[in-house]
Amino acid sequence: MDRSEVRLEISQFCRQLILSQNAVRLCDLEATPKQEEFLHKVFREELEHRERQKRIRLFQKAAFPVRKTLEGYEFSALRLPSTLPLDELISCQFIQEKKNLVMYGPVGTGKTHLAIAIGTKACEMGIPTRFFTAASLVTKLSESKRNGLLERTMKELEKAQLLVIDEWGYLPMDREEAQLLFQVVAASYERRSLVITTNLEFSKWGGIFTDDQMAAAMIDRLAHHGQLVVFEGESYRLKHALMRQK
Repeated sequence: MDRSEVRLEISQFCRQLILSQNAVRLCDLEATPKQEEFLHKVFREELEHRERQKRIRLFQKAAFPVRKTLEGYEFSALRLPSTLPLDELISCQFIQEKKNLVMYGPVGTGKTHLAIAIGTKACEMGIPTRFFTAASLVTKLSESKRNGLLERTMKELEKAQLLVIDEWGYLPMDREEAQLLFQVVAASYERRSLVITTNLEFSKWGGIFTDDQMAAAMIDRLAHHGQLVVFEGESYRLKHALMRQK
């Protein structure tokens, strides 16, 4: 880069670091080219350090049970709707648009892997993300309500731009637990993206959530700005277990 380009980037770095433009003025008045290059390096490396630390904090806050990525993921078992091209899925564009994904299919077909991999990609992009199983989220909400901290917990969840809820509908819940989960869905509507994994078809949600009307209201909010991603085929875990036995 020539000197004017270096100085322009120093100016941009100052804005990103929330500094005044005094460094640029001093460069113009007093700095040698080598001094400007050194300052440019210091600012660039400080920004890169902050970005690395931000990603570390995002991963810690997301609380994924394991680290999964999109690299090497087998998409052949997915049936995507025509309105959701694969590149929009893996680029996390749907999060920017505050859309939801409901990942539906049999146990062991890769739903959790893909949900975590998308959450991982979101963290790498600087998007605040949280991961829960439906059971752990209900437990957290129930404990918060008993301790008078439900409002604080809801505000904490609202800081996430992506909320991943795994194993949705795997365990039945009582009416109060279902209402707490509904609050999360309702509070997220048009504000953030939800990624839900489930092996339960929509018609059976009423039995799990104790109330057909509440289940219908959940489905309505998830589906209005959402996409259904269907997973087909046999369980990867079972297949790989059988291969090891052979």
